[in-house]
Amino acid sequence: MTTLRRSAALLALSAGTLASLPALAADELHYNQISLRAEVSQEVARDLMIVTLYTESQNTDPAKLAAEVSTTLNKALGQARQVKDISLRQGSRNSYPIYDAKGQKITGWRERAELRLESSDFAALSKLTGELLTDLKMGGMDFAIATPTRKASEDALLKEAVNAFKARAQLTTEALGGKGYKIVNLNLNTNGYPQPYLRAPMMMKAAAMDAAPVTPDVEAGTSQVSMTADGSIEVLMP
Repeated sequence: MTTLRRSAALLALSAGTLASLPALAADELHYNQISLRAEVSQEVARDLMIVTLYTESQNTDPAKLAAEVSTTLNKALGQARQVKDISLRQGSRNSYPIYDAKGQKITGWRERAELRLESSDFAALSKLTGELLTDLKMGGMDFAIATPTRKASEDALLKEAVNAFKARAQLTTEALGGKGYKIVNLNLNTNGYPQPYLRAPMMMKAAAMDAAPVTPDVEAGTSQVSMTADGSIEVLMP
């Protein structure tokens, strides 16, 4: 009988000890944890110029209309291919019917086709744009950050963001009287890389209306790009 009582007491003690382990582990996991945030930024030049040109015409015969638009577009493509360091591709192309005043009968067709040009050589693309405006119309002039530039700025900002986070972690540790810290988690996020910037159309219209080819003036500007480091640290107390 005595042996049974001792076994029961030992079993109860063991069960109580095991039950307390998860609670202790949870306390240790969240002990002296601090959430921190650091942000760094830099100005990055928009070094990619994007020009959208288009041709638009109408005709009562849809086949003749398509041939006319294709001829104009092919001429522009051939001219653009002669210029180095410019990537080009055809944009959207669509046609739609033109109805009479009552909106019941189709009286003709209108078709529009776009040509998209991209280059980091602003002078060459500006000159080509002015030449192409004799046959085409300006749809838009945009500026963006080229992929190699974006990657280079991301790499530089990543290092700066991590160093800024570590500096803030050390400052926090010292303020709490800790002897050190360890990083529990860390997330890095970038923002500020712009979508292509649409330029005001006033200069474009002036270039398109001029009798002689005009080289459009360009001013790409910069964008402020930032990277944030969000995470938490565990401060080690003496």
